[in-house]
Amino acid sequence: MSETISKEQAFDQKLANGQVIEPKDWMPERYRNQLIRMMSQHAHSEVVGMLPEGNWITRAPSLERKLVLLAKVQDEAGHALYIYSATETLGVDRKELIDQLHEGKAKYSSIFNYPTLTWADMGAIGWLVDGAAIVNQTALAKCSYGPYSRAMIRICKEENFHNKQGYQILARMMQGTEVQKKMAQDAVNRWWWPSLMMFGPTDKDSPNSADLMKWKVKLHSNDDLRQRFIDRTVPQADAIGIKIPDPELKYNEKTRHYEFGQINWDEFYSVIRGNGPCNHERMKARTKAHKDGKWVREAVEAYAAKHFN
Repeated sequence: MSETISKEQAFDQKLANGQVIEPKDWMPERYRNQLIRMMSQHAHSEVVGMLPEGNWITRAPSLERKLVLLAKVQDEAGHALYIYSATETLGVDRKELIDQLHEGKAKYSSIFNYPTLTWADMGAIGWLVDGAAIVNQTALAKCSYGPYSRAMIRICKEENFHNKQGYQILARMMQGTEVQKKMAQDAVNRWWWPSLMMFGPTDKDSPNSADLMKWKVKLHSNDDLRQRFIDRTVPQADAIGIKIPDPELKYNEKTRHYEFGQINWDEFYSVIRGNGPCNHERMKARTKAHKDGKWVREAVEAYAAKHFN
C-alpha cells in the first residue's frame, strides 16, 4: 500500500513541478485511460476530417487550389499517424483503436458530421474548424503527457497553414461577385455554431474536464477556450466583411470579451449520438477505405517480415 502511495505522490509532485509524464513513468490507471480516450478521439477526428474536404479535391476551382487542398488533406493523415503513435506509448495497439472507431465504440469530433455543400465550405473549415483546433491544440502542446505535447508542436504549425488557407479562400470570395459573397456568408452561417461546439460542453456539463485539468492534460476549460476562439475570430470576420450569424453577439468593453448567444446543445448531443447529417456516410466511407486497403497493409507487413526480421 505504501509503495502505491509513494508512486502517486511522485506522480503528483511531477505535475506540481510542471514536469511532463513519459511513457515509462508510473501513472494512475485513470490518467492512462483518459489519455487513451482523448488522444484516440483526436486521431480519429484527423482521419474522418479528411473525408469532407477530400470530396472537393477534384472540384477545386484551380490547379493551385487543388494542390493546396491536397497538401492539407495529406497533412491531416500525418496528424492522425503522429497521434496514433503517441497513443501507442500508453500500451494500446493501433489496430484496437481503429477497430473501436469502425465499430462505433469510439468518438470523433462532431464537426465532421456536417456536409460540405460548396467550395466556400473549404474556406469555412480552414478558418473556423482549424482555427478552433489551433486554440485547443496550442494548449495541448503544453500538456502533461510528453508524447502528446510533442506531437502537438508540429501539428499546430501545420494547422496554422490550414487556417490561413481557409481564411484566404473566404477573403478572396468576399472580394468577388455577389454570388461568391453570398456563398462565403452561407458557409460561415452553417459552420459557425458547430465550430463553437468543437470545444465540448460547458464546464458544468463536461464529465471529464475536472480530472483532465487536475492532471494538467487540459490547461484551460472548455468555456475559456471557446471564449478565446470567439475573441480572436470575430475581428477577423469584420476585416473581410463576413457577418457572424449570432444576433446576440456584442463586445463587452468592461470584460474586453465578446458575449455570444446560446449554443444548441441538443443538436450537439444528437450528432454525438450518431444522428448528424453525415454520421452514417462518414463511417461507411471510412470502413470501406479500411477494407479496400487491407491488401496494402498485408503487403507492407510481408515486406517488413522478409527484410527487417
